[in-house]
Amino acid sequence: MGSVPRPTIRGVPCPASAMSESAKVTRILGFASCAPSIYHWTVCLSVVWTRTLLSGVPHIVDVEGGARVKVPARYPAKIRATYPDLALDHVQLNSDGMVNDVIVVNRALVCRFVRNQRDNGQLIGEAAILKVVNDLVDLPTPRLDHLDAGFASYPYIPGEPLSRSAIAKLSASGRSQVLDQLAVFHRQLHDISTDALAAANVPASPTQRTRADWLDLYARVQHLLFSHLWAHQRTWVEELFEPILLGQLDLTYSPTLIHGDLAIYHVFHDPDRETLTGVIDFGVAGLGDPACDIAIQLINYGDHVVQRMTDDNPDWLPIIDRARFLAATLELQWATTGIEQNDASLLLAHIGGNREIEPVTAT
Repeated sequence: MGSVPRPTIRGVPCPASAMSESAKVTRILGFASCAPSIYHWTVCLSVVWTRTLLSGVPHIVDVEGGARVKVPARYPAKIRATYPDLALDHVQLNSDGMVNDVIVVNRALVCRFVRNQRDNGQLIGEAAILKVVNDLVDLPTPRLDHLDAGFASYPYIPGEPLSRSAIAKLSASGRSQVLDQLAVFHRQLHDISTDALAAANVPASPTQRTRADWLDLYARVQHLLFSHLWAHQRTWVEELFEPILLGQLDLTYSPTLIHGDLAIYHVFHDPDRETLTGVIDFGVAGLGDPACDIAIQLINYGDHVVQRMTDDNPDWLPIIDRARFLAATLELQWATTGIEQNDASLLLAHIGGNREIEPVTAT
C-alpha cells in the first residue's frame, strides 16, 4: 500500500517533533481493540441438532427458518466429553464474534470455543481476570465451570442487551435503578486494588494506546479515507485530532482494571424486573485506561447518561474529554481497517450507534 504520509493540521504537515516512530497498526485501535467479541450476543441462531451431529459425524445443523449452519464437529464432541450426562435439548449457536464461537445449551450452559489456537492465551487471561472480578463486583459475571485450551464454559446469565431503546422503555424508577447499577459496576471494577490484580497475574488490556498510535491512526485516516469524505467531514476529523497533534489532550492515566468492551450486548437486563442481570465477555479486559470504559458508555447511551453516572463516579469528570475523543474515533478505526482489509462488514459495524456525544474541549 506504500508509506503513510505524515499527518497534517488543517493541511499543514505536522511538525517532526510531534511525530514518533511506531509500527503500522493493522488492527483496530482503541477500547475495542481487535474487537474479539464483537456482537457475540446480537443474534443467537436456535438450531436443532441431529443425531448424526451429536455423534460428531457431519457438522451441519438445521436452523429455525430453514437455513443450515456448519458447526465444527469438535464442538459437540467437546461438550459431550466434558458433560457426558448433559441432554442437548435446546442449543443456540452464535458465530458473530471475531475470535470465539459461542454455543448455549438448554439456556443453562454457555460454551465458548476459540477458533484459532493462537488466541488461547486470551482465554487464559480472561479466566485470571474473572477469578478476581467474580467476588468483587455486585453484578453477576461469568463463573467458569470448565477451562481447557481453547474452550471454556460457565452457567448461563439470562437477560436482554441493555440498548439505548431498552433504557427508554423502562419506568423512571427502573431507569434510575439500572443506571445506578451500571455506574456502581464501573466503580467497583475500576477500584479493584492493584495488589489483587498483581497477585492474579492480570494482564494489560490490549486496548491500551499511545499518542504515537493515535498519530498513526490519523495518518491512515488521511491517507485512506479523506478522498472519500466531504469537506465538512474532513474538517471534523482535523478538529478531532488537533488536540492530539498539538499535545493539548492529556493522554496520561493510572492503569485500573477495565472491561474494555462494555457494548450493549455485553450488559444484560431483565425488562420486567427493571434490573441488570449481568455482564459478560471480559476478553479484552485488563489493566488499562478507565476512559476506555467511559467512552463505550458514551457510544452506547450518550453524554447525558454518562453525566448521570458521574454522580457515582466523580473521578470521571477530569478524564471525560479523553473518553469523548476515544469514542469519536471509533467509526474511523473501523472504516480505516475495513478498507485496509477489504472487509465491507467492518465499514458497517457501527451503523445505528448513538450520536449524542459532546465535542472534545481540550485547549
